[in-house]
Amino acid sequence: MDESWYSLLEWVAAALGLVNIVLLVRRSIWNYAFGMAMVAIYVFVFFEKRLYAESGLQVFFFAAQGWGWWLWAKSKGAADSIPVGWLSPFSRIVWALVTAALSLNLGWALARFTNAAMPFADSAVTGASVAAQILLGLRRTENWVLWIAIDVASVALYINRGLYPTAALYVGFLVLSVLGLREWMKAGRA
Repeated sequence: MDESWYSLLEWVAAALGLVNIVLLVRRSIWNYAFGMAMVAIYVFVFFEKRLYAESGLQVFFFAAQGWGWWLWAKSKGAADSIPVGWLSPFSRIVWALVTAALSLNLGWALARFTNAAMPFADSAVTGASVAAQILLGLRRTENWVLWIAIDVASVALYINRGLYPTAALYVGFLVLSVLGLREWMKAGRA
């Protein structure tokens, strides 16, 4: 495929991602349908830009989106009553250590065995994203703190790789992640 085809795919994925995150902040279960479509497209976009960890991450995201959809549907709550909570302090430490180990090991493997464009930046975003997505499915408010950090790092990564619509999407994700954190903190207190 030529570059213009990937550019069109990137724009479509970015639009789907915007709908996904808006629905997620509102705690609508329908965020998952848009999220699954978005990540399916991004597999190809990221692979083309040699962001292999990001490309593989999209496969994980597709499965995680299905898992999250199932968990949220199982809770049988209305969109505005899906319960959220916080991790214990010990759990936060464990999550941080496992995320760091995953990220560093993946970065090493990409640097050693592939022609990845930015192996350690790519793997840091990927490792943190895996943790954030799992925490999101478990409805833990810390997912938003991770997403805020991921969004900041992703904007720089995507600008470096010339993925400007995706970088713009992640600026939007950053704003919505801050709103999501605020909304979920409010919901957790209710």
